[in-house]
Amino acid sequence: MELTSLTAVELGKKIKAKEVSVLEATEAVIAQIEKLEGNLNCYVTLDKEGARKRALEVQEKIDAGELTGPLAGVPVAIKDNMCTKGMLTTCSSKILSNFNPTYTAEAVKNLEDAGAVIIGKTNMDEFAMGSTTETSYYGITKNPWNENHVPGGSSGGSAAAVAAEECFYALGSDTGGSIRQPASFCGVTGIKPTYGTVSRYGLIAYGSSLDQIGPLAKDVTDCATVLEIISSHDKKDSTSVELKEKDFTSALVDDVKGMKIGIPRDYFGDGLDKEVKEAVLNAAKVLEEKGAIVEEFDLNLVEYAIPAYYVIAAAEASSNLERFDGVKYGYRTKDFDGLHSMYKKTRSEGFGSEVKRRIMLGSFVLSSGYYDAYYVKALKVKALIKQAFDKAFEKYDVILGPTAPTTALEVGKSLSDPIKMYLGDIYTVSVNLAGLPGISLPCGKDSKGLPIGLQLIGNAFEEKKIIRTAYAFEQTRAYERPEMVKGGEK
Repeated sequence: MELTSLTAVELGKKIKAKEVSVLEATEAVIAQIEKLEGNLNCYVTLDKEGARKRALEVQEKIDAGELTGPLAGVPVAIKDNMCTKGMLTTCSSKILSNFNPTYTAEAVKNLEDAGAVIIGKTNMDEFAMGSTTETSYYGITKNPWNENHVPGGSSGGSAAAVAAEECFYALGSDTGGSIRQPASFCGVTGIKPTYGTVSRYGLIAYGSSLDQIGPLAKDVTDCATVLEIISSHDKKDSTSVELKEKDFTSALVDDVKGMKIGIPRDYFGDGLDKEVKEAVLNAAKVLEEKGAIVEEFDLNLVEYAIPAYYVIAAAEASSNLERFDGVKYGYRTKDFDGLHSMYKKTRSEGFGSEVKRRIMLGSFVLSSGYYDAYYVKALKVKALIKQAFDKAFEKYDVILGPTAPTTALEVGKSLSDPIKMYLGDIYTVSVNLAGLPGISLPCGKDSKGLPIGLQLIGNAFEEKKIIRTAYAFEQTRAYERPEMVKGGEK
């Protein structure tokens, strides 16, 4: 068995038992990156020498008994919208192509404090705006299961890197499904925590009321372990919550007897691929056979989630991206005449077309005369969606459904039709609008051999219920690796 095929927790145990050194694990990942990265393009920035140096430092601390956590010494990849001191952080955009932060994001710092070895920064849709990782300034990332297909987005680089074993786990961010959808497309597991569970300090904002950092890994155990490490109250983030308990790994129990699982009928109508529907309903059957009580119910308001989400997200994006003007940091146009000329040319040259589209949409819905008609109405819909979930959670412990309406799309298929791309987020955006936790994990493959994702949604701060349900389901099927990754085993 290759070293890279271990889960993060399995590797952590081997490092602790001195069966594997931190440097050996780091070199194994670097070798895998050198083998596959030319085809996949998962990373924007690689820090091989920095990782090797860090591996030796961490090993010393482990040997001295200073680092005893489950993931000490395990190599990790970080999405390129989380600030890392001294390492290029570009948001996969030309406008930040030369940005070296002077501080580190709190979630990343928590990982470093636990002994993580950062390999590099993963590719993403520019400023997290996209569902395919095709809007990156640094070129598209390809799906390890089939290079003619996208890995999903915007955390496509992180999901593909985990699936291709170019890291043992990764951090992503989720504004409307950007952890869960690529996890689904790449056959890995991803958790979007409850809003406020993980500090957003150092995360370059897209939609501040929606963004949340979370883990992507091979299995539920790894995700729960990472979530335990990165969750913390942070005074630097006014939306950060002090959790009563965050022992997420205690929920790794193979027992769903008596748990009430609701399946929204609205999630299984038109637009859902037949094979995806079949795999997700089979997963529900498996949980029912394990003792869960599974029922169908009407969630309602699903059809309003996409328009409400894109109005709110675009409005917040247009506000958040005002700061990128060529004055303080980042790219500045070389040829300009006066301050206004510099602003216009810098932003015109620095932002890609999808980012410009969302800035324009956001500026429009916030403009005089349209603010009440669009933005305020979207906020009211957001409140109604939260109420619909509150009502559902009075009756159910967990809501079960598909992560995405299809498996991974072919490269170039959805980018030409932005509306089609936006509609692909139909099952994930409601979770962000309501600030709830969600997990996506593999539940099968379609006839093309592409992974299908199962989504479990929990009530606010009830991550343990979705982790427990996901873990119980996961025990019924083995983790599968893409053929291109299995190559070394033949």
